[in-house]
Amino acid sequence: MENQAHISEIYDLAVIGGGINGTGIAAEATSRGLSTYLCERDDLANHTSSASSKLIHGGLRYLEHGEWRLVREALSERETLMRKAPHLVRSQRFILPHRPHLRSAWLIRLGLFLYDHLGKRQRLAPSSHLRFDGQGPLQADITQGFEYSDCTVDDSRLVILNAMAAREQGAHIHPRTHCLSAHRSRGLWHLHLERADGSRYSVRASALVNAAGPWAMEVITDRLGQDSRHSLRLVQGSHLIVPRLHEGQQAYILQHEDRRIVFAIPYQGDFTLIGTTDRDYRQDPADVHISDDEIDYLLGISNSYFKRQLQREDILHSFSGVRPLLADDQGPAANVTRDYHLQLDTDAQGHAPLLSVFGGKLTTYRMLAINTLESLRPWYTGLPESDSASTPLPGGDLSDPRALVEEMLDRYAWLPRCLATRWAWSYGSRAWRLLEGSHDLAGLGEHLGNGLYTREVEYLIEQEWAMTAEDILWRRSKLGLHSPALQANLHGYLRQRMDHRQLMPASK
Repeated sequence: MENQAHISEIYDLAVIGGGINGTGIAAEATSRGLSTYLCERDDLANHTSSASSKLIHGGLRYLEHGEWRLVREALSERETLMRKAPHLVRSQRFILPHRPHLRSAWLIRLGLFLYDHLGKRQRLAPSSHLRFDGQGPLQADITQGFEYSDCTVDDSRLVILNAMAAREQGAHIHPRTHCLSAHRSRGLWHLHLERADGSRYSVRASALVNAAGPWAMEVITDRLGQDSRHSLRLVQGSHLIVPRLHEGQQAYILQHEDRRIVFAIPYQGDFTLIGTTDRDYRQDPADVHISDDEIDYLLGISNSYFKRQLQREDILHSFSGVRPLLADDQGPAANVTRDYHLQLDTDAQGHAPLLSVFGGKLTTYRMLAINTLESLRPWYTGLPESDSASTPLPGGDLSDPRALVEEMLDRYAWLPRCLATRWAWSYGSRAWRLLEGSHDLAGLGEHLGNGLYTREVEYLIEQEWAMTAEDILWRRSKLGLHSPALQANLHGYLRQRMDHRQLMPASK
């Protein structure tokens, strides 16, 4: 997929961390002409960036905390990301049922007025007031509410597309590569790295970005041997996936007695995603799991709003992530800012800058990347201005994925509509690559179940760094929710594939 890095190479920029911030920075840097190296200890989007609420949103509740700049920036980014990746970022209407004792109607109206007007809203519909007649999915005592627009996103695919964009402009992207240590010498950073197979190598770079998320402090203190002026507060957020709670495409934003909010969002057609929680986390971020208290919390708030009452046995899947937030507030975890902070320092001569990323949210990753490059501008002569707002992510060079579905079905009459739809909304215009040379379903290879063919598996391996069944089913396709048998079939195929490659004679 790309040339191996060698010790003789000197990059303009090295990035540690393959989540949304790291890959976003790599994409921004390469688009502006910088040679870039990125390493990630695990799979891309393996942790926090695949454990979000799958939203591109302004953050309605952040208005209560006075975070005007963050909300304005996030609101503006919604429409930018809809243009960059129309196959991943979709408009979504949210219904906010009104509970008078939690927030007054006038306060909600004011908040939604600001939400409608703070950002550059062009595509998204404005907010409105609703009245309920007791016939819908909500409890009968809820008689009114409000509706507004935000967006949903496939979070892990957004990470993958930024990594692909960086690679296609020359970046070297190396998942499953651990940065063992790094040090400054003669005005350069020297990174010492270890691949998954145990082999080791080094690269050098003029500047280093630490975008390791929950491990950012560990990178600073243990890997780099540095001190930090700031620290992280790790906050766990957990989600439940249950059978579809209601008809229709609308999502719900539910207020709780503790003044937090929880989303109930239609997910992958057949399911509802419920989350998130906020609790301080002090364990290993790689080993985070939903707690019994969090399960009770999420089920309780859902049951207080919806007629359909959920029990533990209704839970089909759960996932948890750790948010690496700037530790600037000792109050409740829910009140800690989601804004980002960039910490910059250099060696004694003002060379070899180190920039560490604290905090941030999925929605504002592109602006974080731009501000990272602006912070490093003094070390890069002639750095051009950013054009990422108008540059589509891979597969995003289309106007409407629904039109792409019809075009695919017109040209390939044998293609099932459900498969064309999933591919259009997952890969955008890159879906044509999955169909090249095929004249029938047999041309897509072995069917492993639930519309997953080996042609798609090979594409994910060759183009999107997938290696394991988990990579493919949970971070690339989300098909893991639909069929337990699929995981076993895919494991078998990947094992046969590996055995076949081991038996092939070495090329001369």
